[in-house]
Amino acid sequence: MPPAFHPYGPSHKAVLAITLALFIVMLLLSRTRWAKLSQRVLGTTLLALYPVGMVVHAWYGSLTVLTALPLQFCDIATLAGGIALWTRRPFFCEVVYFFGIAGTLQGLLTPALVYEFPDPRFILFFIMHGGVPITAFYVVTAMGVSPRPGAVLRILTFSVAWYAVIAVVNYALGANYAFQCSKPVQASLFDQLGPWPWYNFSTIGLGLVFYTLLYLPFAFLKARD
Repeated sequence: MPPAFHPYGPSHKAVLAITLALFIVMLLLSRTRWAKLSQRVLGTTLLALYPVGMVVHAWYGSLTVLTALPLQFCDIATLAGGIALWTRRPFFCEVVYFFGIAGTLQGLLTPALVYEFPDPRFILFFIMHGGVPITAFYVVTAMGVSPRPGAVLRILTFSVAWYAVIAVVNYALGANYAFQCSKPVQASLFDQLGPWPWYNFSTIGLGLVFYTLLYLPFAFLKARD
């Protein structure tokens, strides 16, 4: 049997260090003539993750109803991040900022993962869960695209609408996208949100809290200006 992944084991700590280093590199490159190229390389990498992931999962026999559709919030953040890096469009920057820090960053810190390095699925998981938070911080710092007024309500409405879509898909396919039907087996923030099905409502409430906190620095800056 291949080795199982252990949170905060050597491979996980290495990924966290690499993610931080790559973010610093992206910030440094943003001040050079290589800024646009580095943005597009990262953006293309994020956009390529889903089709590459489909091929990898099919090759390893792990292509299931849970891995076949890009319906997880991290998938949406990944696609939005790729588009944001290529286009700078405010809505996609807002989606990757709020989803990436409130959600995908949690996946980086508390991974729901069983595959250990050098399994390609380990690599794909952490390219996504490292690349999205890097992009989330990058768009509001190096790119200077701040969330617009009303961003909290706008992204919360989008989140709830998408949560409803996922609920329909889960019911129709017997899947567990967004962990709506059962919590991750690994320790995570879900463990603090109550039993099923109530933790789904707690998740929405927690999203409002996170989104508000993430918007506050920009609200203060706008008020000061």
